[in-house]
Amino acid sequence: MIEDIAMAVSTGAAGNIVAYMLNGRADALRAQVAKIFRHGTEQERAAALRALERDADALSEHNVTRTDLTNQWRDALLAYLAAHPEARADIESFASSQTSDESINIVSQVYIGYGDQVGRDKYGSTTFGGQK
Repeated sequence: MIEDIAMAVSTGAAGNIVAYMLNGRADALRAQVAKIFRHGTEQERAAALRALERDADALSEHNVTRTDLTNQWRDALLAYLAAHPEARADIESFASSQTSDESINIVSQVYIGYGDQVGRDKYGSTTFGGQK
């Protein structure tokens, strides 16, 4: 049972690591990986950050598939979690986090009246009209 949970958590976090790489969010990813690996040795943290750079480059150059990279990180996180069970909360937190701060809403809007439109960026058609 605990092994199943560890596998699920590691898989979720690995998927988010690769998603961050694909979204070009290297700085945020470095911070998250450093947080996850803070329970390990300095060598473990340095190795994880080097792997992060190497894998991001390989992914951008299409030298590795998303699936292969996710599996690699899942295995690395699973091994790390086995050695450092106290890291579980950090890995779980990252596994359940969203990989993007921004959401894109594609909508069609009709604006009738006066005043500013309030809300986030919208993409889609907008019709303006001032009926009284």
